[in-house]
Amino acid sequence: MFGRNQGGGMGGSAKLLIAVVLAGFALSKYYCNSSYNELTGEKQHISISPDQEVAMGLQSAPQMIAEMGGAITNHEAAALVQSVGERVVAQSDAAKTVYRNNFRFHLLNDPNTINAFALPGGQIFITTGLLSKMKTEDQLAGVLGHEVGHVVARHSAEKLAQMELAQGLTGAVTMATYDPGNPNSGYIAQMVSNMLQMKYGREQELESDDLGVRFMMQSGYNPEQLVDVMEILKQASGPDRVPEFQSTHPDPENRKEHIRAAIEKYSGKNGQ
Repeated sequence: MFGRNQGGGMGGSAKLLIAVVLAGFALSKYYCNSSYNELTGEKQHISISPDQEVAMGLQSAPQMIAEMGGAITNHEAAALVQSVGERVVAQSDAAKTVYRNNFRFHLLNDPNTINAFALPGGQIFITTGLLSKMKTEDQLAGVLGHEVGHVVARHSAEKLAQMELAQGLTGAVTMATYDPGNPNSGYIAQMVSNMLQMKYGREQELESDDLGVRFMMQSGYNPEQLVDVMEILKQASGPDRVPEFQSTHPDPENRKEHIRAAIEKYSGKNGQ
């Protein structure tokens, strides 16, 4: 029978052919869906629209808020987060993007987690744990500017397309290398997927640092304060921090160098 060996299993040639087809489909879908980002000047492989990003963020926000202690509202700290975030957007190039009217800045009642993050389309969060570490409004602007950078650079949509590609390639590698006698043979495929996603994560974080500096300068904040934020993150991570190669986030020391380079770059452009 075609594609079968005497034992009833799929032959090596058939498995390889299917793997090639799967990989080709995944690559074709990824590279055929592209979009030019006017703010970053980059061509990105993205398969969803900005409106879909906004909808995804709005749908996900309530669950995210519930899982992290709830949102703090009608409070001076929450008002500060909102006002600083709005200033960063309104007085920077972020205001020129399709997301300009969709940004919302949330303060999460989680004193134990030191983090800030963004959902697709403009929902941005910072925990009370991280806010309590901030000493100046400029530092807060740096954190929020970084997260605004993730949104306008469309990192979530980019990540989604990359994950779809990784899953497709993982399926192809699994098909080509799977050995019924060795249950761990699929581990190689999973490693391929993980490595792709880690690489993209580091690049996106550094790009958001760059955009954060740009938005800080345009909105009248001191970008040097973002360097101080990296020191806060370094101290918060403790001595057992995972090595940079194994993390989706660059090491704070490495990020300091990129931030200083961005400050020098945008200083020559007057923040534009």
